[in-house]
Amino acid sequence: MTNLISCRPESYGRYADRAFEALQQLGVRWVEIPAPAPDKIDEAREKMHRFGLDAASVTLGAKGQQPDFLDRVRDAVNAAAALGAKVIFTSQHTDESGKQPLFARLKQAGEIAAGKDIVIALETHPDLCNNATVALETMNGIDHPNVRINFDPANIHYYNQDVDAVNELRQIAPYVRAVHLKDTNGGFHAHHFPAIGDGVVDWKGIFSIVNARGMTGPFTLEMEGIAGEDLSFEQTQARIQRSLDFLRSLGVME
Repeated sequence: MTNLISCRPESYGRYADRAFEALQQLGVRWVEIPAPAPDKIDEAREKMHRFGLDAASVTLGAKGQQPDFLDRVRDAVNAAAALGAKVIFTSQHTDESGKQPLFARLKQAGEIAAGKDIVIALETHPDLCNNATVALETMNGIDHPNVRINFDPANIHYYNQDVDAVNELRQIAPYVRAVHLKDTNGGFHAHHFPAIGDGVVDWKGIFSIVNARGMTGPFTLEMEGIAGEDLSFEQTQARIQRSLDFLRSLGVME
């Protein structure tokens, strides 16, 4: 089974402008990029292709409560379709109006995405998907096959105490459409996200569960680093290289 392994350019931190060239050197072919504006799609495609890259997913920063949210969703869907990406990553949160109005908005967004066979994947953030119990409530509340979950095991540990990411994943696996590859020391609210394989996440278990359901990606490297460190570009590249080597050692990446 071939998994689609991607990377967020932001994983390079202050060297993000060098990410495309650096990823090409590491043999990575896929990236997760912000959804380009309608008049910037060709430019984004050309920039990626210059380094042998394609978009596996695009990100949407608009919030569901914004008046123009559905217009922004439509633009992101069109951008994803034009670039060949099948997933739109977004982080959503409730406001004083509560969950039900947001669920309704996200269901409408799912209908727009369905028109181009795109899936909107909600990040494992409070207060919609921060753990399995909350995520299941959200999936049932939205009730649309084109709105699913982006599972980030490090976030499960960051936002919850005394949890096991694999156990959480088992409960929501049917709804997981994308995974962020981010490791952690397991601390509650601990900004400690080392190379993949250097933390507590059971990556073999994560891949086994989603692969068993036929989900082969995107699996997107999201390297957020460790509080207080200041890596050079070479150190950043080495950390990403080490992460890729670990994934290859598990047999989940070619």
